[in-house]
Amino acid sequence: MSMIRDLRAVVRPSARPVPRKEAAAPFEPDTTTSSAVVDCAVYRDGARVESGRTLSPQEAMREARRDGGFVWIGLHEPTEAEFAGIASAFGLHPLAVEDAVQAHQRPKLERYDDSLFTVFKTVHYVEHDQLTANSEVIDTGEVMCFTGRDFFITVRHGGQGSLRALRHRLQEDPELLAKGPSAVLHAIADHVVDGYIAVADSVQDDIDEVETEVFSPGRNGGVSRGVDSARIYQLKREVLEFKRAVAPLQRPMQLLSERPMRLVDPDIQKYFRDVADHVARVHEQVMGFDELLNSILQANLAQASVAQNEDMRKITAWAAIIAVPTMVCGVYGMNFTYMPELHWKYGYPVIMSVTVALCLGIHRTLKRNGWL
Repeated sequence: MSMIRDLRAVVRPSARPVPRKEAAAPFEPDTTTSSAVVDCAVYRDGARVESGRTLSPQEAMREARRDGGFVWIGLHEPTEAEFAGIASAFGLHPLAVEDAVQAHQRPKLERYDDSLFTVFKTVHYVEHDQLTANSEVIDTGEVMCFTGRDFFITVRHGGQGSLRALRHRLQEDPELLAKGPSAVLHAIADHVVDGYIAVADSVQDDIDEVETEVFSPGRNGGVSRGVDSARIYQLKREVLEFKRAVAPLQRPMQLLSERPMRLVDPDIQKYFRDVADHVARVHEQVMGFDELLNSILQANLAQASVAQNEDMRKITAWAAIIAVPTMVCGVYGMNFTYMPELHWKYGYPVIMSVTVALCLGIHRTLKRNGWL
């Protein structure tokens, strides 16, 4: 039970700041190291090994294999040339290396002879004052993980999803890091999925706002004219992007939680079940978002159609009212000589009174029937 609490504390820190131990200085690549390397360190018995100088990935690998422990290398958007040396040194499969460099991969888990290749899509909610037809709601990135017996390599693409804070939190829990690279893989998986949960809550607020606008009564309690359909469609496209990140991740998490793997510590594997449950929950939420937005969009289009029909009825009603004086004026504007009312003293006021009475009668009838 103490291990469970420790593990949850690492991957899901509380909102209250926790005093940190003095962290190691950030890795600064030297002239012998690829500029894509963000951090490189050797971990032995759950603690970061301080060498007194900056190690290249190859030197870190040799030290880990000589003295025990594992090396964790973090890279950000490496080129093929920058990643070639690391891939060769650690014996990474060419297909996985190609995917890691090119990016734009769907979440997946691939097993090779002596390593696991895992792809996660990170999701970040873009804050905005008001949802528009061009609003970017969700920003996605990618984290590729190579898990081996004595190494763990992360390749990150996109401006979001930095793992520096997660690395520091893991360094504060030597007991967990002592479990090896699979503990880091679980921490990253849980960190990414927790991001999905936070984004889902924010997207729910946007959908609630649009739903309220669509179904709120119109002016004077009449039919709502809805909102700009482009706003709803844009939100639906962002939800689709979210869905592409969450849905394919279900199978990899199930495999990691259910199928024994020699590169995953048995004590760590059971915690992947919790991650798989959260992925399934977020997936259900996203599917619900998609269906709800479909209903909102259809309701909005139906309201726009009803509002147009209501406008047409009003136009028709006023046309019917105007037809009465138009007809009377048309008759008396034909300039016939023998028209009795032309020479009658009360002809003008009588005709005007009859015209007004007919117009008022038609107006009252149409208003009572809801046309006006």
